[in-house]
Amino acid sequence: MASSTRNLEFYDLSHPWGQGAPLWPYFPDIKIERFHYHAKSGVLSQQITTFMHSTTHTDAPAHVIEGTEFMDEVPLERFFGTAVVVSIPKGKWEKIMPEDLEKAEPKIERGDIVIINSGWHRYYGDNRQYFAYSPGLYREAGEWLVERGVKAVGVDQQALDHPLGTAIGPHGPGGPLMPDVCKEFERETGKPVAEAFPEWEPCHRLLLGNGIAGFENVGGDIDKVTGKRVTIAAFPWRWVKGDGCIVRMVAIVDPDGSFRL
Repeated sequence: MASSTRNLEFYDLSHPWGQGAPLWPYFPDIKIERFHYHAKSGVLSQQITTFMHSTTHTDAPAHVIEGTEFMDEVPLERFFGTAVVVSIPKGKWEKIMPEDLEKAEPKIERGDIVIINSGWHRYYGDNRQYFAYSPGLYREAGEWLVERGVKAVGVDQQALDHPLGTAIGPHGPGGPLMPDVCKEFERETGKPVAEAFPEWEPCHRLLLGNGIAGFENVGGDIDKVTGKRVTIAAFPWRWVKGDGCIVRMVAIVDPDGSFRL
């Protein structure tokens, strides 16, 4: 929902977070417990156990590259700035390619925050459609975005990399998490996942390793600002040695054009 302050419009591009929120396949459930409550203590206090890589969040470079920045070390400017929200509709297991980014409107420029609306946020939920069958970025798109010098990239999918380039496929800790999905891909395409997606999360490493912030599970009112140039703010906690952080991503639109960064 949009709200207005001094003629600015604010659009929430975050998915809701809380008990029962949809989670990536190997994460334990979010646990929220009342520690104090009104009848007992006269106040409400809650104790939370969660992975920070849930709902709409950002990854610290240290999440995937040893010796790089933790959450508290990432400059705040990476989480705020001029952005383009582009429509790149994609279906099951399709890649978002450099030619898709080249043709996107508004045109992606150096220093932009790029938010990609593939349409997949509409499937967000506790289901395989969203987490296992989504389209996504891979090495080709990652190289293009690094070459163009963008500031940050957000996707309305489960991760910065295509699901079959993550541990859902034969990669990373415990992979493949979904061997039946890998067999389904091979039946449908005639190729093993390891041949079609030989690298583990190359887009994560390309973006985060080159100082480009990454946002996963973007959603909310993304359709209302798609095709527009906006201002994005999505600040994480100042979490010392943090590997990532849930964010409240907000797109700010100025109808009169008087707001300037």
